[in-house]
Amino acid sequence: MVTHTVTNQATPLVGYNVFGADPALVEALNREGAAWATDALERLGALAGGAEAQEWGRAANANPPQLLTHDRYGHRIDEVRFHPAYHALMKVAIGEGLGAVPWGQSTPGAHVARCAKVMVWYQTDGGHICPTSMTYSVVPALRHAPDLFDEWRPGLTSGTYDARFVPADQKSGLTCGMAMTEKQGGSDVRANTTTARHLADDEYLITGHKWFCSAPMSDAFLTLAQTDAGLTCFLLPRWRPDGTRNAIAIQRLKDKLGDRSNASSEMEFDGAWVRRVGDEGRGVSTIIEMVNHTRLDCVLGATSIMRQGTAQAIWHARHRATFGTTLVDHPLMSCVLADLALESEAATTSAMWLAGLFDAAARGDDHARLIARLATPVLKYWICKRAPVHAAEALECFGGNGFVEESPMPRLFRQSPLNGVWEGSGNVICLDVLRSMERSPESTAALLAELRPAAEVSPTLQIALTQLQALLDRPAELQRRARLVVERLALALQASLLIRHAPPEVADAFVESRLGTEGGRAFGTLAPAADCAAIVQRALIHTD
Repeated sequence: MVTHTVTNQATPLVGYNVFGADPALVEALNREGAAWATDALERLGALAGGAEAQEWGRAANANPPQLLTHDRYGHRIDEVRFHPAYHALMKVAIGEGLGAVPWGQSTPGAHVARCAKVMVWYQTDGGHICPTSMTYSVVPALRHAPDLFDEWRPGLTSGTYDARFVPADQKSGLTCGMAMTEKQGGSDVRANTTTARHLADDEYLITGHKWFCSAPMSDAFLTLAQTDAGLTCFLLPRWRPDGTRNAIAIQRLKDKLGDRSNASSEMEFDGAWVRRVGDEGRGVSTIIEMVNHTRLDCVLGATSIMRQGTAQAIWHARHRATFGTTLVDHPLMSCVLADLALESEAATTSAMWLAGLFDAAARGDDHARLIARLATPVLKYWICKRAPVHAAEALECFGGNGFVEESPMPRLFRQSPLNGVWEGSGNVICLDVLRSMERSPESTAALLAELRPAAEVSPTLQIALTQLQALLDRPAELQRRARLVVERLALALQASLLIRHAPPEVADAFVESRLGTEGGRAFGTLAPAADCAAIVQRALIHTD
């Protein structure tokens, strides 16, 4: 019927290269020392932007994991079954080195390359990145137990996805999760009540309940339990040395807002066999490196969400006509899209800069480690805070089309708060920033020194730094104003990086709208001087 002819609708955004269409990411990869990975990223980007991988992401979320606590005969099995699309995503992720592969490489830029790959592949589906992230992050913590490190590193860094539920020594590749949070403590892990009973050497039995454990089909987990000496870190394998299943009962899977392709669970340990990682009573300090690397991945995930939201919004606006012209050509819509693109490029540039610090620190650069100590929670807080409001604005660009489940936007929107909650919500992160400033004033000095060269060419940034210093000079007010301090520091850092590395139209518009007097609180309030058309054109190219 003629009334059923569909017109004036954008086609799905598929068949493009997620990496190659993102100049900010391409430039950052080269700048941060991983240009050698360009071919691999081009290949991964083409796969990520293709119809098959995009369908994997949709299907994995439409068919969430299922828990089987018992078999047909009543035996406890505690297995989680996943849709084939999830395994397809995981096979690519682990095979392309999004897991712990960089820890088995000595090539400078290995961690930068991995971070770029995470930002590209996350745009197919964020949920399955959780187990790859934890597998990546657990390795530096395992260094506190050299024997365990030597035993588990080959499997964790193999780059092979082996989904079989069998003992680790029978598998070609391993993944690792973590089980930290308890119902009585939340972020206050020192309130944990899980207890550990010593057997011999580094072996213990632990008993307790974990309120949140992601990726429960992992081959092992880092977890915390109380010994006589205090909170201690342990590695908890799914299987005992004798080949029997460890005493881990998966009580239920969480019904989550987003991240639905990934299984998150409650777990009960009833005398589960574990091995100690680090010294007794030093649990928090042992896992802190894992936490820092996971926070890096929170930055990458939130950045990916903003990049995909920007790409989807611009694609829709370029192919939808209203009032005699395409949406993208309306001045106000162009301003909104440009503002979304600015936020995305600022996140991409700062995330890859942070990845460069982690890469340098992994190779023994103490100065990079010093800056990353403070920059990680600063960027984790701000970029994760910006992701949900960015996703909401990108969705609104679609109008009602963005509010229906057939659109990619609802899944993107539901995913957007995740990284702000994971590894410390806003207040926890901001208080961590204050603690880092207090315990390591040299970190504060090193980070501020990073900003000053750009401030020499930007009076607006110089004023912002002066105002930031005024906040820091009032220590009695810092705890209550911690969010403002971290926000100002994050914006100054992003502005300085864009001034140094982005085209003038991007840097100038960002600085004036985020730090100056031009620009409002909502997206789409850029000053008339902003070259919106140029900013939008840079944000998405080569997709037609």
